[in-house]
This record gives sequence, C-alpha cells and structure tokens, in this order.
Amino acid sequence: MTIHPKSPTSGRVTAARIVASLGVLGATAAIASLGTFGTFSDTTTPVDTTVDTGVISIDLAQAGAGMVPFAGGLMLPGDSRAFPVDLVNTGDSALSSVTLGAAATASSVLDSDPVNGLQLKVESCSRAWADTGSGYSCAGTTKAFYAGRMVVANQALSGAASLVPGAVDHLLMTAELPSTASTDSFQGASSSIRFVFTGVQRAGTAR
Repeated sequence: MTIHPKSPTSGRVTAARIVASLGVLGATAAIASLGTFGTFSDTTTPVDTTVDTGVISIDLAQAGAGMVPFAGGLMLPGDSRAFPVDLVNTGDSALSSVTLGAAATASSVLDSDPVNGLQLKVESCSRAWADTGSGYSCAGTTKAFYAGRMVVANQALSGAASLVPGAVDHLLMTAELPSTASTDSFQGASSSIRFVFTGVQRAGTAR
C-alpha cells in the first residue's frame, strides 16, 4: 500500500479562504457601524428680530420759585412752609410704584422727636398749584398722599399720576413745626433733610 503526502498547495488554498472570510466579516462590521451613527438634519430659514428694554426714569421739576424746600428763614412753633414740586415720569415704561423717602443728614430734636418735631404733609393737584401770595391753591382735584413726621421711609404715593410714562404729579409738600415744640430743647435746633423719590418698574409679564 503506498501512502502519498498532502499536497502543499491544498494548505495554501485553505488559508486563503480563511483570510477572505475574515475580510468579508470586517467589511460587514464597517457597514453596520456607519449605519449606527448616521443622522438626518435640516435648517429653517433665518428669522430676524429686535429686543429692546424700557427706560425707568423719574425726575423733579421746578414748580415754585426755587428748588430748596421750605426756605424762608427760621421757623417758630406753629409755623408752616409749603413747597410745590412736579414729579415727572420721564421714562418710556410704566411704574408699579412711586415712593417717598426723607432722612436726616444732620439730625437734631427737630427730626428725632416724632410728635413735637417737624411734620410733613404731601398732597397733589390734578393741575399746577397756584401761588396766592399767602399760600397755594388747587383749581383741580386734590389727593392726599402723606401726613406724619418729617422723617419717613418708603412712603408709597398710591395712585400717583407719575406711574404712567410722561405723566406728572403736581405735589405740594408742607413742613410744619407744631406749637408743642416750645421747650428749650427746640431753641436753636437745626436739621438737614434729604428727600428722595423712587420709581419701581412694573412687574414683568409673559407675552
């Protein structure tokens, strides 16, 4: 019986087939990978817009002979002084509130005594206040905003006309030294008062 050895060429063919099979599998995996990360996309036509912000601004305008409130010499118990001023909304946006604050930058018994010290009254007129020579008169409708001690923090001017852009409050501020301020502690006393009006923007809304 004669035995023949394996032909060397048959081994090479088998190896070639294995390599080819691996190449096919590799190509298939690559195609599958591309399909996994593929996406679709689109872009809309651009739409241009402009967003603006409003301006919040209030200002005091001269309505009397000067811009120094309650000038005119020394006050005695029972005296009062009136000072007209226009509060103007100079912005282009509505306000939710307008408040008045008054603080002493140089203090004395005139502002520290809440009962016998200086008192303040703030009222408005729908028209400009008229100087009668002995005081001021309103030919329109009056509205009381505040009456109390001179030093006040964040007193709301409810229903103020200046909540509306371009509108004006014709205010009359009156300082009074009560007749009860007759003790020696009030003689020669001096206080410096700073008045500040503050406007707050209206609440933001969804549109």
